[in-house]
Amino acid sequence: MTVRLRAHHLLCMLTYVGKGYSPAFVDNYEAIAARLSAGEEIEIVDGPDDICAPLLCGAQPHCLGESVAERDRKAAGAVAMLLAMPVAIGALIRPNALLLGRLRRAFAAGSIRTACAGCEWSGLCDAVSDGGYAGVRIAIATASAPKHRQSALHGCSQA
Repeated sequence: MTVRLRAHHLLCMLTYVGKGYSPAFVDNYEAIAARLSAGEEIEIVDGPDDICAPLLCGAQPHCLGESVAERDRKAAGAVAMLLAMPVAIGALIRPNALLLGRLRRAFAAGSIRTACAGCEWSGLCDAVSDGGYAGVRIAIATASAPKHRQSALHGCSQA
């Protein structure tokens, strides 16, 4: 299966710690977090995605607003620049420990957060990133490097 995410949720997933708009929203996000932590592929979509689903039953879901679409555009541009790859509708991204680490370092540094301006969750996200991402729900274990490659990787950092 594939997790359908709008572009700004590539940022939100970095700091998700089990808080959200409603109990239904949190339950849904927990299930998505488990899928992403298992390495399930992400497909970038236009508009409401799998995370938005519990919010769409309201009278005027904010997921449909122009400000949220603008947040998607800004996030797509920032993440694409960081990863040196297109983050466009239909793009497929396989989450892994290196990718999450790279995104989280850039998020903590503020270099991919233009989409976060004005977001009601920004304070929580600041606290999570400032706290070293303790308690985040999306985490993928790093596979051990083969023994013959460990010496080659020792002391090197991969961005």
